[in-house]
Amino acid sequence: MACSGCYSVNFMAVSSNPNKPLTSSTLLTSKLSSSYSQIPFSSLNFNSKLSRIQLHKSNTAPNSFVVVSGIKAEPLKVMISGAPASGKGTQCELITKKYDLVHIAAGDLLRAEVAAGTENGRRAKECMEKGQLVPDEIVVTMVKERLSQPDSQEKGWLLDGYPRSSSQATALKGFGFEPHIFILLDVPEEILVERVVGRRLDPVTGKIYHLKYSPPETEEIAARLTQRFDDTEEKVKLRLLTHNKNVEAVLSMYEDVTVRVDGSLSKEDVYTKIDTVLRNVLGQRQAAIVLLVFPCDMFGISTA
Repeated sequence: MACSGCYSVNFMAVSSNPNKPLTSSTLLTSKLSSSYSQIPFSSLNFNSKLSRIQLHKSNTAPNSFVVVSGIKAEPLKVMISGAPASGKGTQCELITKKYDLVHIAAGDLLRAEVAAGTENGRRAKECMEKGQLVPDEIVVTMVKERLSQPDSQEKGWLLDGYPRSSSQATALKGFGFEPHIFILLDVPEEILVERVVGRRLDPVTGKIYHLKYSPPETEEIAARLTQRFDDTEEKVKLRLLTHNKNVEAVLSMYEDVTVRVDGSLSKEDVYTKIDTVLRNVLGQRQAAIVLLVFPCDMFGISTA
């Protein structure tokens, strides 16, 4: 087969045209027969839906072809777990601000159903008031639908407070949703109870305050704050029993990607630790992009 510019071979890879000017200080240099070819890294065009290799003849290595193979890393997928009031909401706000992930809070999805007065919401409220887990058939469907939406698929997602049982984790895996990292916030029980009992909701803005740690800015806001029905000491202790009973089973399914973080630290210190973990994950995934260079005779192509 004679060379006439560009050939295609079925394979999961992409290419870069080495005839472009060398405008980047970062170069890929590979030995081709007795010649060398340099490819500007910035000129690579990665695509998540790859279907073929493009073979381009190189002016710097006239008797060879350059094949650059790369696979784009998937958007970041993160699960964060912890007992009620472990600080998940606060950390999720900081994470999404920096990493632009889609924040999906299973608790918020459930409370929206409760507020809307749907049949699923009524059933969910009965379970929540007893400190029990909401049936999987209700919550799994809501979470699956949210994870499947285009913004979650394109930007990546941060799943907050879910899964809460091994059956939920199994259901998610069955749908193809698995995290790159699973973050668990560890907080002593006495601190958790204090955090929950002092929480208050602003029904106008939806913002969560704490009477001790994060009080409202004005008397006007303070006057309209309400306590969520599941934020009493009695109910939080029931929820903690349920959480402790199920968390180890969930962790066993994600043990290879689980990182424990001390959630009793200040929110700034907790975030610093989480940010370090996420940057490491991204760095490892970016480093996994493969660049390969092959001589043309490997594909039986003549340069004559």
